[in-house]
Amino acid sequence: MMYARVDSCSILGMEVVQVEVEVNTSGNLPGIYMVGLPDAAVRESYRRIKAAVANSELLFCRQLITVNLAPAHLRKEGSNLDLPIALAILSVSGALDPGALKGRLVVGELSLDGKVRGVRGALAMALWARKQGREEMILPALNLREASRIQGIKVTGVESLRQALEYLQGGCAHVPHAAEEEGREESLPCLSEVKGQSHAKRALEIAAAGFHNLLMVGPPGSGKSMLAERLPGIMPPLEGDEILEVASIHSVAGMLRPDKPLSKRPPFRSPHHSISHVGLVGGGKNFPHPGEITLSHNGVLFLDELPEFKRDALEALRQPMETGRVSVSRSLVSTSFPARFLLVAGMNPCPCGYLGDSRRVCTCAPSRVRSYYGRVSGPLLDRIDLQVEVPRLDPRELVELPESERSEEVRERVIRARQRQRERWGGNGHTNSSVGLRELRDACALGQEEKRFMYAACERLGLTGRGFDRCLRVARTIADLAGRERVGVADLAEAVQYRTLERLWCSYVAGEVRVESGI
Repeated sequence: MMYARVDSCSILGMEVVQVEVEVNTSGNLPGIYMVGLPDAAVRESYRRIKAAVANSELLFCRQLITVNLAPAHLRKEGSNLDLPIALAILSVSGALDPGALKGRLVVGELSLDGKVRGVRGALAMALWARKQGREEMILPALNLREASRIQGIKVTGVESLRQALEYLQGGCAHVPHAAEEEGREESLPCLSEVKGQSHAKRALEIAAAGFHNLLMVGPPGSGKSMLAERLPGIMPPLEGDEILEVASIHSVAGMLRPDKPLSKRPPFRSPHHSISHVGLVGGGKNFPHPGEITLSHNGVLFLDELPEFKRDALEALRQPMETGRVSVSRSLVSTSFPARFLLVAGMNPCPCGYLGDSRRVCTCAPSRVRSYYGRVSGPLLDRIDLQVEVPRLDPRELVELPESERSEEVRERVIRARQRQRERWGGNGHTNSSVGLRELRDACALGQEEKRFMYAACERLGLTGRGFDRCLRVARTIADLAGRERVGVADLAEAVQYRTLERLWCSYVAGEVRVESGI
């Protein structure tokens, strides 16, 4: 009887969990038992491993093999356990000293010819291994550059099963090159390319400075998508832990570019309106996977044609918009994904798109307009801080207007505003949109004149408690952009005007406004 043990790990949602691969041999009849709740991909690994060992010209154990994947109560999925299982089997076969595996974390998928394929989540695994105090991580050479960005742990890449065996016997393998430089990132589209729309550009700047959700309403071709695509270019670059957090998410999702795994750019995601609830929020049949709101963590989630999205998908956004996380529960596991995203939504003013347009006549009946607006619920709309109209440009604006401010100029103001927020909130990552209510009220102490103004605004617009809170947050950001410590009436007035569409929206749904009146 022979016994061997190899440490590995697996991805469970966004979490990395330790997996101990134990192999024991007994009896004289060849065969294999695999226990520890393996999924289909793990159970099939025996066939891949047997072929890989044979094609690597190595001897496979001809006894009864029992493979235990501990802890036994957690289901194991994926093919990244192929390499550690194969090395443990070779160890009990006598090809490798079991002591050579001690202290090393091993992951990798095997092909039938013995090559080691890349796995998803290598960066997240390396981060976890460093936190666990591991000495070394052996992984596919294809994932080496990705994992080597994590300092404080030795990472070694192998291209084949034989190379992994020879390395553990004292040979050589791939090690990261410390002097290797990343290529330059492609330039982002510039805000100056958008003609006119000064009001929408101002809202875009406020959204970037305070991380406020934004809704743009306008006819087709008015520039909603162009404005949204230029938002990452005026946002501050990611820093430190934010970079690693975003890279880990994309690594787990299998979307990280191997040639450039770390980026300082805020992510930008723009799913089609036909996306499912699971695709947007995250989930899966047995094992939850990150959705679009998690892939846009610390960045922008752009939902064009907002009313065309499925109602259940939109309603599922409400919790993560408040908490910055989304919880997904399945029969086998429950997990939580990070989901602090800046929501930017675009929609037409009516189904045909030309309600209130200066050039074309709307052909929609009032009932269709009310139904169209009713697809987006009031609670979701109440969580959108900035609601702006993006009208059609007239010919003069299209032809004669020169380019406006460049993204770099706007980004400098946004960075200064973010710095003021960091100093105010103690550098804990909060922005004006996410800070606690008590801290917000202290930072937005209103004088008598400001109180009278907000009382009148609440009376006229019918603001909810959340709507009032959102106005204070936006006003605080406007004051930060201007370098003012105190929030004044002018800041509150500008913040309130970004919620006037909400009143008109409710009027359309209630049938109180004629369609011909326009927006």
